[in-house]
Amino acid sequence: MPQGIPDVVPADGLTTRQRRNRPLLMVHTGDGKGKSTAAFGLALRGWNQGWSVGVFQFVKSAKWRIGEQTALESLDALHRADATGRTGGPIEWHKMGSGWSWTRRDGAETDHAAEAAEGWAEIKRRLVQGRHRLYVLDEFTYPIAWGWVDIADVVHTLTHRADDQHVVVTGRRAHPDLLAAADLVTEMTKVKHPMDAGQKGQRGIEW
Repeated sequence: MPQGIPDVVPADGLTTRQRRNRPLLMVHTGDGKGKSTAAFGLALRGWNQGWSVGVFQFVKSAKWRIGEQTALESLDALHRADATGRTGGPIEWHKMGSGWSWTRRDGAETDHAAEAAEGWAEIKRRLVQGRHRLYVLDEFTYPIAWGWVDIADVVHTLTHRADDQHVVVTGRRAHPDLLAAADLVTEMTKVKHPMDAGQKGQRGIEW
């Protein structure tokens, strides 16, 4: 795509503007670092455009507060403090599950499964209502992989969503059906990581 020009122009009957502004289903997957980071970058761009942004973070503990949450909630406060409504857009951040994806030690698995299912049900309601312009479904590949959320329901819901809603899903080992349905798929490949040398995560880099 040199200079942003598509290699192929489909015969779909749409104008260039219509095709350019179609809502996207995006997936960030792979074993490398940066999947959520890239999705939160999209949230920043959406906020700058005045979009309503909904972040739905799965499997992470509600006690765990990452830096992006503080930053995005601060931007939401800026938007709400501007009586003209010209500064950014509204942002909501919701924790939709409990426990780390690799341990899930707090509570029973059935509790986590129920929380994830209810989280997905709330997202479905919001998609029907058209509540947000951008949905960030962070770590959503895990409840799908664990069978807590039905992949057929996910694909049907996301491919039949209303209006101009963009959706980005993050997490390792994305289901093949989700990848097939997506408009944009990025795989983060780990080449080298400090953990390989025994170095744990640090402030400002991981959170």
